[in-house]
Amino acid sequence: MSTFADLSFSDEEVITLYLFGVIDKMRTLKNIYTYAVRHLRDWFPRLPSYVGFVQRLNKVADVFAPLLTIIQQESGHLSAQTAWLIDSFPVALAKQGHRFKAKVAPELADHGYCSTKKLYYYGVRVHVVGRAQAGTLPSPDYIGVTGASDHDGKVFDQIPPKLTNNVLYGDKAYQRPDADEVRKVQNLTVLTPVKKQKGQRDLEPQDQWLSTAVSRVRQPIEALFGWIEQQTGIECAAKVRSYNDLMVHVFGKLAGAMFFWNFLRASA
Repeated sequence: MSTFADLSFSDEEVITLYLFGVIDKMRTLKNIYTYAVRHLRDWFPRLPSYVGFVQRLNKVADVFAPLLTIIQQESGHLSAQTAWLIDSFPVALAKQGHRFKAKVAPELADHGYCSTKKLYYYGVRVHVVGRAQAGTLPSPDYIGVTGASDHDGKVFDQIPPKLTNNVLYGDKAYQRPDADEVRKVQNLTVLTPVKKQKGQRDLEPQDQWLSTAVSRVRQPIEALFGWIEQQTGIECAAKVRSYNDLMVHVFGKLAGAMFFWNFLRASA
C-alpha cells in the first residue's frame, strides 16, 4: 500500500520463481534468487533486489496453503474406500541447545520433542492424513501445522468429523481410549501398534502380529515424508525469520513438492 511501491514485478512472478526453485531442489531463498539473476533475467526483467524479492514473497505467504489444496484436488480423486494413514514430521527452526534462544514466529512455533528422530527442537509439527495407494506414495487429504509441543493424538481430536466410514492407520500416539465410540459414531476404525502394559515384558503373539501388520501398512507415509525432505529440505528451517517466512517455507515447499509429484515426475 506504500505510495512508492513498485508492483511491476507481479505476485504471479514471485510465486512462479519460488515454486520453480523448490521443484529444482534449491533449499534457500538466496539460492533461488541467485539462480534467477544469473539465468532467468530474460523471463523476469523486473526482478527486484534480493530484499525486495523476499519481502514480496512474504506478502503472498497466505497463497500457498490454498494453492496446495488446489494442487491436491486437481491431481485426481481416489476411492473413498482407500484406507487413511496418519503421521507427522518436525520442521525445526532451532535444534538441541540452540532451541532455548529461538524466538522466531512465536504465534505458532514452540519447543517440542520428536521421538522418531530423538530430537529436541524449536519449531512446528506438520500433520498429514493421506490415502494409501498400492505401489506408490500416499496422497495427502489433510495437512495441518501446529506448534512442536502439540501431541499427535491431540491433533487427531481436531479433525474426526472429516474422517468417517473408513480405516485409519497410525502409530502408538494415535491410540484411542474412545475407539469403540469413534467406531460407532463415525464408522471409523483406528488401528495402531499395541502398547505394552505397565510391567509387561513381551507382547502376546496376537498383539505382536497386529503391531507388525499396522507398521507395515503405515510405512508408506514415512516414505512420503522422506521423499518430501529429500526433494525440499523442509525439516530444516534455520533461515526462517518471521511467521510469514515460516508459512512460505512450510506450505510453499509442500506445494512445490506435490505439484512435482502429481504433474511433472512422469516427464522428469
